[in-house]
Amino acid sequence: MTAILYPVAANAEQALARPLARATREREARTAAREAVVFTTDPTGPAFATREAALAAYAGRVEDERTGFTPGIEDRFCKLVEQLVIEPGRTAPLAPVTPTFEDGRRWPEPPTQAPRTAWRLMVSYWRVASAERPIEAPQARQARRARQSLDPETLRAIARQPLRPVEPQQPLDIGLFEVRLPERPDIVVPDE
Repeated sequence: MTAILYPVAANAEQALARPLARATREREARTAAREAVVFTTDPTGPAFATREAALAAYAGRVEDERTGFTPGIEDRFCKLVEQLVIEPGRTAPLAPVTPTFEDGRRWPEPPTQAPRTAWRLMVSYWRVASAERPIEAPQARQARRARQSLDPETLRAIARQPLRPVEPQQPLDIGLFEVRLPERPDIVVPDE
């Protein structure tokens, strides 16, 4: 089986330049790092105004449809993404739009100028637990209940982390036309 070998590193720059090791699974990454790891995807490097400029800068790292280059399956841990550029002095990339309900239209006319974007390289890797930022941010519901004020970086970390259940998932219920056998309650059969 061929799988992506993700770098084991403290940050995205180290994952590109000199990773500690490369691993497919968390167990392998934990063994290589000799401590806890978490899988993450972070931006690295400068932002580029066009996709072509980013492809030229990261030639050999990402898939390039212009030249037909495709990295090997084990080396596909990098990808280019387009992100909104936030101008200085703005807190949010786009302000929320309120409905206008004018002239038979619900929403106002869209802006004539599209927001500025930039291309960044995103690196997926196993981040070592002793890296500069904490391994896990608090869950959103816990932070909301505690009514704590969070800085923007912590909010971004909360938004990036996967959802975790509050309790383990319960076994699935049986269907409307299914019954458990009296002699074997672990077996569910269709009811006639």
